[in-house]
Amino acid sequence: MKLLKRLGYVLLFLVLLLNLIAAFHAWKFTHFYDDPQHVNKKPEQMNASEKLGMIFLGVRISKSVVRHFPDTVYTTINRTTVNGTNINSWWIPVAKSVGTVILFHGYNGSKQGPLPEAAYFRSLGYNTLLVDFRAHGLSGGNACSIGYYEMEEVKMAVDFVQQQSAKPVILWGVSMGAAAILHAIDYYQLNPKQIIIESPYATLMDAVNSRMRAVHLPTTPLSQLLTFWGGTEQGFWGFKMNPADFAASVHMPVLYFWGREDIRVMESETNTVYQHLGTSKKKLCVVENAGHESFCRKAPEIWKKEVLAFLTHQ
Repeated sequence: MKLLKRLGYVLLFLVLLLNLIAAFHAWKFTHFYDDPQHVNKKPEQMNASEKLGMIFLGVRISKSVVRHFPDTVYTTINRTTVNGTNINSWWIPVAKSVGTVILFHGYNGSKQGPLPEAAYFRSLGYNTLLVDFRAHGLSGGNACSIGYYEMEEVKMAVDFVQQQSAKPVILWGVSMGAAAILHAIDYYQLNPKQIIIESPYATLMDAVNSRMRAVHLPTTPLSQLLTFWGGTEQGFWGFKMNPADFAASVHMPVLYFWGREDIRVMESETNTVYQHLGTSKKKLCVVENAGHESFCRKAPEIWKKEVLAFLTHQ
């Protein structure tokens, strides 16, 4: 009996320790600090000692910094979320526009990322609005919810654009930005004319799984614990942050990009989200020799051809 009791205490200690480590990791993964000089490394870019340190101590992630600006005239737009966080955007209208494209970046990115995409949309006659999510770039805050609360920024951007013009609105987003778009369409019942999404994760736990794979750690039970704590620490149930489920609320035409060499988002995730889209007007473009990156930069001829056909023929 004494031995069983001791084993029980050891097991309880290990469970508590594992949860403590998971909670600590989740906090550091979703809370950025200000250090413009720090360069964040992806897990696959770390050496063995850095990965070992990350396993036990987590990784400090600095807030993304905006160093590149539009090469044309733009207006800075600042709007405030319900919790008082300032959201910074660049509004770039064009003469005689045919509509507006709103662009949303990925995790730890900023609105400087899709500057090439925005330039192409403007060449087709669209106004563009580039948004920094909370805790990214020039926006305020330090907490990122990987797309859950960021849906508010999507709604705010759509509201702003509709105040400027009655012409069609198109949403473009990559990775976390694509997930936030799907969440916003489901939650707010948004009805843009079309959406272009690139490499969204299927569920928040899938996104955590990719991080575990990158540092060669078992996904079970670590992914479940990180998903639980990541949501709990910010006041939402992480297991319901599922873009694959939100996709059922999408009834407008969709152009969907995914890279064959993507190590962040698996092909199975991509197929799940795509199949769940609630529209028959959809196209999945698989870009060979591309990973979790900008397809406009990596394969500009393919990306521009598909985007032009999508915007012209829908």
